[in-house]
Amino acid sequence: MIRLSTWFYNLTILVVVIAASVAVSTVVLRDDDGGGIGVNLGLDLQGGSYLLLEVDMDSVVQERMDNLGETIRTSMRNKRIGISNLSVSTDRLSFQLRDELQFVEARDILNGLIAPEMRVTISETTLSVAFDETGLSQLTTMTVGQAIEIVRARVDETGTKEPVIQRQGNNRILLQLPGVDDPEQVKSLLGKTAKLGFQLVDISASAESVKASGRVPPGSELLPSRDNPDEHYLLNKRVLISGEMLEDARPSFDGQTNEAVVSFTLNSTGAERFGRVTGQNIGRPFAIVLDNEVISAPVIRSQIFANGQISGGFSVEETNELSLLLRSGALPAPLLVVEERSVGPGLGSDSVKAGQVASIVGLAGVAIFMISSYGMVGCLAVIAVFINMLLLYGQLSILGATLTLPGIAGIVLTIGMAVDANIIIFERIKEELRAGIKLATAFKTGFNQATGTIIDANLTTLAAALFLYFLGSGPIKGFSVTISVGVISSMFSTIIVMRVLLAIWINTIKPDSILISKQDIGAN
Repeated sequence: MIRLSTWFYNLTILVVVIAASVAVSTVVLRDDDGGGIGVNLGLDLQGGSYLLLEVDMDSVVQERMDNLGETIRTSMRNKRIGISNLSVSTDRLSFQLRDELQFVEARDILNGLIAPEMRVTISETTLSVAFDETGLSQLTTMTVGQAIEIVRARVDETGTKEPVIQRQGNNRILLQLPGVDDPEQVKSLLGKTAKLGFQLVDISASAESVKASGRVPPGSELLPSRDNPDEHYLLNKRVLISGEMLEDARPSFDGQTNEAVVSFTLNSTGAERFGRVTGQNIGRPFAIVLDNEVISAPVIRSQIFANGQISGGFSVEETNELSLLLRSGALPAPLLVVEERSVGPGLGSDSVKAGQVASIVGLAGVAIFMISSYGMVGCLAVIAVFINMLLLYGQLSILGATLTLPGIAGIVLTIGMAVDANIIIFERIKEELRAGIKLATAFKTGFNQATGTIIDANLTTLAAALFLYFLGSGPIKGFSVTISVGVISSMFSTIIVMRVLLAIWINTIKPDSILISKQDIGAN
């Protein structure tokens, strides 16, 4: 008689029932297009789009240098230090001092303005600033990391199932979109940096006169209108409210004109600044700028705090898209499409069928071997392997994992690995029975002695799979996920489920022998 605790039986049955329920429900509730709950198919199985994006680092460096140039010009003017020949390029900023006696003061001011990753070089009265190699590498790493998070937020908003978004090389981003046959919408979303800013209109001169003369006043800039590129606005360069201060943005309609607009809410910092700026500039035009284009420049009629609207003759689709872009945040740099491919679902369908056939054949082969070698005990092992598959699929479904072609290979490999532990346990029980030990004692000893070996072996495999997951990418991750989940389900099905199945069989049937070989010792 094999004695196991009631809670042990109940817990095992509960886990198996839950796993079976999840596995069955995910198959029943799954949509025809692969949507719904359950295991998502990867790009190689479902088909979809492949995009390789490159972060335009030249524009990032140029923007940093332009902003630094304006800051230097303003700071030196405030300190009454004359400078000339201020030159800004993508790799260097330089200017000359008009008075050599102000050199030390100018150098100290410059050192206080530059970022840690920049270096100052001095040649007579000329001061130059440039990124050093380490600083440029750090800036690239930070910019690409920010871009990946923004891309992920924008793609998730479109409802794409389990996209693969990862860094590739120095300044490139790999984007795989399973189930997306036409990537144009996604490319449209990613092609816009969505850099939003609120800037005061410079009323010291007209945009037409500045455009005609070609001389923009210091501290100002000339930007085109979104609706009419020939129309320009002269704006103060200083961005008073930026997109980073947005807390939310939603499409809506203006209550008076019924025009499609974007309603936004600012965070506490933005609300306080918006209230101060609008309160001090009532009657003055306040431009709304998106990606260096003026959407509109309404006149401030009253003080505004946290809530406002962005209008500009938008269609409903445009307000939806703009709201999405503003919610996800501005890209730190433009993204260039370096490579684009569409993957058809035909190969994926064939791969799924091949994987199903391989799994069935593998399971059948394991069943034949176990039954021929261990008889009824082998049948119990096959049941445990089947439960192992339910546990594996249930875990993948709960995790919302993406199944790839290497993942199918991992499942097939898990089937083969699942029987190893059972063989170890059966052989240990046979050794005890041959030594004349009673069945109950042999059962307990066999499981206890084999359990340590099984756990050690599986934990080693699990550690290797985790290393593959964290250090690998793409197909390697898909393989490591199924192996990791398979190892966990295998240990449970072997150490727990098999123990319960064998105990129920022995206590119910009370067999004369638990093994097929006539040389084995029968139940004592």
